[in-house]
Amino acid sequence: MRSLYSLAPAVALLAVATPAQAQDLSAPRPIAGTETVFIEEMTWMDVRDALLDGMTTAIVATGGVEQNGPYVASGKHNFVLSATTEAIAEELGDALVAPIVKFVPEGSIDPPSGHMRYHATISVRQETFEMLLTDVVMSLEAHGFRDIVLIGDSGGNVRGMENVTAALNEAWANQPSRVHFIPEYYTEDIYSCDFLKEELGIFQEPDNCVATRDEYHDDYHYSSIIATTDPERIRVRQRIEEGLFSINGVDLNPLEQTIENGQRLVQYRAEITARAIRRSMAAGRTP
Repeated sequence: MRSLYSLAPAVALLAVATPAQAQDLSAPRPIAGTETVFIEEMTWMDVRDALLDGMTTAIVATGGVEQNGPYVASGKHNFVLSATTEAIAEELGDALVAPIVKFVPEGSIDPPSGHMRYHATISVRQETFEMLLTDVVMSLEAHGFRDIVLIGDSGGNVRGMENVTAALNEAWANQPSRVHFIPEYYTEDIYSCDFLKEELGIFQEPDNCVATRDEYHDDYHYSSIIATTDPERIRVRQRIEEGLFSINGVDLNPLEQTIENGQRLVQYRAEITARAIRRSMAAGRTP
């Protein structure tokens, strides 16, 4: 594993990291921990003790910052993941959530292509994305996480996650840690199209299960989940004032119902993903 690329620069940095070295890594926490599954909201002692308690699964989610039409903030995928990753971790019961990887390939920067043709989009090169993802996963493995789960809320992230998963699992063939890329999070009942119609009675027009309808990179699935995190992110007040609080022919009023539906969608995707994660773990090292 350590031969993936030179670790000499990292070793040099560790040599001068005297404040961290001065701490007793086995020291007891002076205060109680907090109730969260998000690593970035935890202290290092919280994470250490969670690992000792058997929470050795880490969820690494990739989102993006891209154009999503005139009504939805550019962090759409990241906002959705802030809700779904928490639900997935709670469904699993032994998982923590790494900080969301917010910067992903969105198209060529120069000349601009794909989403990069629109303002607010931030893109990174494919190799940058894979190197970042590799370092995130390796960091978690170094701390003792044994099952590291990759999920993506955008189809453009798939290739990078597949490549990183394959490379690290090959490198870790004789080690206890394993990376699990879980495409089902995104692909199983993609955009929750069937669930919306069969369980929630939501019928969008046109009735095409695609990422972009009527030139808007948005749908009821995304808008309702985002509304559970902050309704301002789908511009509720402004849209109501202009008589535009609907998506694909579906009225988003009353807001309370949209939020309730969003919560059901979050749980639905969490159950899909948790099942797929358990299958991948049970498969062990079988290709």
